[in-house]
Amino acid sequence: MSRRPRRNHSAAFKAKVALAAVRGDKTLAELAQEFDVHPNQITQWKVQLVEGATGVFDGKQASKPPVDLKPLHAKIGELTLENDFLEHALIKAGMLSAKR
Repeated sequence: MSRRPRRNHSAAFKAKVALAAVRGDKTLAELAQEFDVHPNQITQWKVQLVEGATGVFDGKQASKPPVDLKPLHAKIGELTLENDFLEHALIKAGMLSAKR
């Protein structure tokens, strides 16, 4: 008996299955057969949905902290100087054509 290749389900599919499980219209076995997913997987997605649902009503946006651009701009300037220096050194050594 050959194994089925591993499948990656989209977030929309997981939500659809978990919502169907939360509704309780059908048993886990019926949902598993309908969506071709193991009942244990449906239970895991249902638990994740229920635990994550509280975050919807928190009123807090889960946002990333702002990125400080100053050190990034400094690093870009440093690398540009390095590249210019190395380019001129290679041109002087004759290893790089001046016509780029």
